[in-house]
Amino acid sequence: MGQPKKLKIFVVDDDSMCRNAFKTYINKFGYEDVTRFINGNECLDKIHENPDIIFLDYEMGEENLSGYDVLKKIKRFNPNIYVVMLSGQKAIKSAVNTLKHGAFDYIQKGEPEEEEAKIKDVLERIMEMMDLLEREKPTLLKKIFKYF
Repeated sequence: MGQPKKLKIFVVDDDSMCRNAFKTYINKFGYEDVTRFINGNECLDKIHENPDIIFLDYEMGEENLSGYDVLKKIKRFNPNIYVVMLSGQKAIKSAVNTLKHGAFDYIQKGEPEEEEAKIKDVLERIMEMMDLLEREKPTLLKKIFKYF
């Protein structure tokens, strides 16, 4: 990965070891603006800060607000935020549902080396997507405005 862009990244997980590990992995790849939250409500309270990427635990043990619920609220607030769901469960249905509701990817938690590799991969793919959208924006705008 080349020099990373300045991005605001949130990590939301009720497990402090996971929060800290994911922050460490993300920092290792050159992204310094990483804010950690213990639950979805804390994240939603700060969503107006417009993070670029949110790593969001699927099951945070909260009584009323699951990661899935938080995902839907994030996407209603700003559909352009890249949300990467995290889960310790191997649940295909959960993964499919989150992707249907706008998650960019779904990472199953596991061995540290695997998690680190998955995070690196997803960050690279998000950066590629951002670069592509930035390059294509003028062309897309021209196509849109020719109808007005």
